[in-house]
Order: sequence, then C-alpha cells, then structure tokens
Amino acid sequence: MPLLGLPYKRMIMVLSAAVIGSLAACSDQPAQQNMAGMKVPVSVIKVEPTPTEIYAQLPGRVEAIQDAQIRARVTGIVKEINFKQGSEVKEGQLLFTIDPAPYEADLNRARADLLRAQADAGAARLQAERYAKLVKSNAISRQEYDNAVAAAKQADAAIAGAKASVQTAEINLGYTRVVSPIDGRIGKSLVTEGALVSAQNATQLATVQKLDRVYVDITRSTSQLAMLRKAVAEGILKQTENGHVAVQVLLEDGSAYPHEGRLLFSGVSVDPSTGQVTLRAEVDNPDEILLPGMYVRVRVQQGTDDQALLVPMQAIQRTPDGLNTLYVVRDGVVAPVAAAIGPEIDGKALVYKGLKPGDVVIVEGFQKIRPGAPVQPMPWNPGNKPAPGAAPGSGAQGGAPAGQGADGEGQNGQAAQGEKPAAAKG
Repeated sequence: MPLLGLPYKRMIMVLSAAVIGSLAACSDQPAQQNMAGMKVPVSVIKVEPTPTEIYAQLPGRVEAIQDAQIRARVTGIVKEINFKQGSEVKEGQLLFTIDPAPYEADLNRARADLLRAQADAGAARLQAERYAKLVKSNAISRQEYDNAVAAAKQADAAIAGAKASVQTAEINLGYTRVVSPIDGRIGKSLVTEGALVSAQNATQLATVQKLDRVYVDITRSTSQLAMLRKAVAEGILKQTENGHVAVQVLLEDGSAYPHEGRLLFSGVSVDPSTGQVTLRAEVDNPDEILLPGMYVRVRVQQGTDDQALLVPMQAIQRTPDGLNTLYVVRDGVVAPVAAAIGPEIDGKALVYKGLKPGDVVIVEGFQKIRPGAPVQPMPWNPGNKPAPGAAPGSGAQGGAPAGQGADGEGQNGQAAQGEKPAAAKG
C-alpha cells in the first residue's frame, strides 16, 4: 500500500539510509577529535657546541711551477727529433737538431777572418816598431810614425772584432742543437722532421713542465672574505698559530688528494670584472696526478670555532624567498627559525645565527608538520634504512610518518629550492 506517494519498500530503504548516515556522522566526530590530538613523530637532534676547524671549498686551477716553452733560436730545417713524447727529460738533454751546415760555414768564415786580422796586425806591429827606430834618427817624419802606430792599433781592434764574429758563429751553431733548459716532462713535438723553423718568429717546438710540485690558483669572492673577517673580528674564529694556511686539494671524483699544500700569498686587489680575489697554493705532486690546466676544488683552512653549532644538511629547509630555515621543537610544538648558514663541514652545515646551544632541531619528518603543530620527538639515527621489500613511502625509522623517504625528505633531505615542505604550505 503506498505511503506518502512512495511504495512501501522504497520508503523502508530511504529511512534505513538516513539512519545509517546519522550514525556514521556521529562516529566520525570522535575520530576527528582523536586525530586532532595526535602528535606527529619526528626525528630530531640536540645541538651542542663542538670545536670545529673551519674551511672553505673553492674552485682552483693547476699551474706548473716551471713551464719552459722550447723555441727555435736559429732559422733552419729540423733534421732530427731526439725525444719521446710525454717522457721525462733532464736539463741539457738534446731534444731537436736543426741543420747545422750553414752555421758551420759561417763559423769557418769567421775563423778565416780572424786569421787574416791577426796577420794584418802582425805586419802593422812590425812596421810600427821599425818606424820607432827611424823617427829617432829623423829618417821619417813624426806623422809617418804616428800613422804606423795607429794602424797597428786598428789591426788589434780588427782581431777583437773577428774573435766576436767567431764567438757569434759558435753560438748560432750551438743553437742548432736544441736542449732542455729544465728537468721535467715534455709534451708532444709541435713540428716534424723537415719542417722549417724561424728565429725571427721564435717557432715553438715543444713544452717542458716541472710537475713534482705544482701551483693551484684559487679564487675567493669578496663576500666570503668579508664574512671571514667579521667572524674573526667578533671572536667567533681563532686563526691557526702557524704562519701559513694549510690547504687540501679535492679531485674531480670528490676524493681528497693525499698531499697537503700550503698557501703562499693572497691577492690584495680585486678583479673588477669578476669580484674575485686570487690566492695561490703550492702542492707536492710526486706522482704527477695533478696536471697543468686541471680544475680542482681546494679546502682552505680558516681557523677554529670552539663553539660551532652543526646540523645535518637535510635539516635545512628553504623558503620561497630563498632564505634558510630550521624547524626546532619548543614546548612540544614546531617553531621555524631563520638561520645564517656557513660552509659544509663533513656533511654538516655550520650555523652562524638562528640557533643556540641545547636547541632541538628536526631532521626528518617535515611532510606532516607545520609551525605550531604538536610533535613527538625521537632521536635521529642516520644509519637506519628501510627494511627490504618495504612499501615506498615508509619511514626510515619505526615511527616516521608515512610518505617519508629513507632519508626523510628525499636524496638530500631538503625540500626543493623555492618550495616549503608539504605540510608547511598550509
């Protein structure tokens, strides 16, 4: 029988759905209240002052201490190349032979001119001696005697000139044998046998470089220098007692070069085009791993901070305006603080401003927190890893929030630059 215009069975279904909906709504309210009172587990560390050596990592370029360019000093044809490319050579070792025949002829001509000058000088001296006897007996005039003496002196001068010509010819002949001016490693030959080289153009033949010790030229920005000077002036950093600053070279693969270097000098002027100050370090290179022209990174020691505050790199979050932020736990709730971050030291960031000793800093668990949210702090253990076969998004630690990676926030533990953590956006 119809009821209020609806069939009886349909009316029963509508009433049942209404009752079930009201019961469900009543059951959701306590659940939401319970969820609002839950504390999100986060991994934290307690920041304590730690004596730390402060250094900066700067780009550098390797330069040879001795870099000799072998160039032609006479014009001629290259007859022989007397070295192997890339080999070690010694000072004075023969490298190239230039055709010596023209210079041998010049030397022979100069020697002949010397003999002629010596013969002329002998005759002039004998005549001057005879005239000296004749002038005493007034057999010749005084003028004739003076002319004979002058001729003898001119003949002696001609001998000196001829000797100089012989010496020049010997030098040029010696230049046909091109030798190494230093000990070192020689590169490839820039000419071939039969090539014409020129003394006027100073044709380059090869390069010899001394590589057992090398220079590393590094640059530093004026802002970095200003930050260092301010830290020293405020007493944050204490300079090392030794007279020079130690440096360490980092190779392209990130490994540390085993031989320590030392800083030789620092530039006092700034390059106006780059705003950089140039520094030069000297590094031992017995295995010749560092090669001229190679780009490396250099750790420059700055001093020691006895009250350094260090946090893991993944604890640093970036705000949309590019500032560095740390999240600390105060009275059981999350509080963001702006931080001034210094250099990275052994995987940790040095915090100049924003923290104080004893602060509890959140390292993992950013995705489900926001400022003012209650949290459950747990000690951070960087060694914990997800269990084999764990579902993606499971936390690194047992109580970490779902959706958190093995490192808390991804590979480097930081939100992408220009973005807040997911929970902080709200």
